Amino acid sequence: MSLFSPLVLPNGITVPNRIAKAAMEENMADDDHAPSGELIRLYQNWADGEAGLIITGNVMVDARAMTGPPGVVLEDDRNLDRFKAWADAARSGGGQVWMQINHPGRQMPADLGQATLAPSAIALDLGAQSKRFPVPRQMTEAEIAEVEQRFVKTALLAEAAGFAGVEIHAAHGYLLSQFLSPLSNHRQDRWGGSLENRARLLLDIVRSVRAVVGPGFAVSIKLNSADFQRGGFSPEDAQAVVLMLNSLGVDLVELSGGSYEAPAMMGSARDERTLAREAYFLEFARDIAKVATMPLMVTGGIRRREVAEQVVASGVAMAGIATALAIDPSLPRKWKQGLADAPALKPITWKNKPIASAAHMAAVRYQLVRLGDRRRTAPKVSPIWALITAQMATRRHTRRYRRWMAQRRSAA
Repeated sequence: MSLFSPLVLPNGITVPNRIAKAAMEENMADDDHAPSGELIRLYQNWADGEAGLIITGNVMVDARAMTGPPGVVLEDDRNLDRFKAWADAARSGGGQVWMQINHPGRQMPADLGQATLAPSAIALDLGAQSKRFPVPRQMTEAEIAEVEQRFVKTALLAEAAGFAGVEIHAAHGYLLSQFLSPLSNHRQDRWGGSLENRARLLLDIVRSVRAVVGPGFAVSIKLNSADFQRGGFSPEDAQAVVLMLNSLGVDLVELSGGSYEAPAMMGSARDERTLAREAYFLEFARDIAKVATMPLMVTGGIRRREVAEQVVASGVAMAGIATALAIDPSLPRKWKQGLADAPALKPITWKNKPIASAAHMAAVRYQLVRLGDRRRTAPKVSPIWALITAQMATRRHTRRYRRWMAQRRSAA
């Protein structure tokens, strides 16, 4: 099996090669939280680079629940033309384009001024940074049902806009991941306790989405291979959830790991021994592959062709790449031509993991903004400079978001 072999998904659709542009948090919405012109140009770059699968950065299913103030929201058809333009650009290179859909739960900044919901009223533990996130309110059953319907509606709208599939985000400590983890889910009802109960919302969303979209529309899941926190969602839990998903018509499971509290997805967590290499979730994927009936994808740290080839040779269907494709969106085409490019940012060795993770994300987003502005990337950007400029932009976007929400309330 080659890195450039096609992959036929369970729904019969073909992905032209085994390289996926994994989701990154672009935060490049326009003033109405639809895809901006800069965001559409960014995706044209990835389409031109010939990745077989392009997964968008997370699109929020609820404007009141954002991972960041300039995020894209899709909850009705008001701006569907902008989403159609986004899908058209992303698929113009011949690859599949899927929309990642998400709800942050308790991982929503307090500055946004919105009520924060979660499975249980348990705050994030980020040390001195904890105050940036409010203590959430435990969701009612009605609110859980509403979230399920929002995921379903956003999936239908994504299909109407021309996306070939959705990826339901159940990793990285966001809402569905919070339900799965015993550290953040202390409920005593049918949504908490056993793993079957903690997985209930994810499974219900998958069933409901699969029931309403077309048979050729891909339904995929992003799942933590582990939380990398003592007592959290474990590799054994991940394996068990994949077993539960086997019969639900899932076309792909992407394996990642971590959360804001233990940012393993940035290549740094409390288990440094496990994460001291590229493709640092591959070890977990091999175990999960033993029970999975759907194709698997591994994302995390891949930047060299030989590592991506190792992933595919191990039996994992796809190699997900994020940071390296933010630096060089033409990487798949270059690898196909036999070049050995291996893009990398300046390393960040700070001891404070959450701040180091924020700096890494800021450095990645710095590249994305430059690409959207038709400029060359700058992988040697100082992480401190990237973080400072990101924080300044966040303050500006936060004010804009709060004004937008106030206008929505006034118009309602």
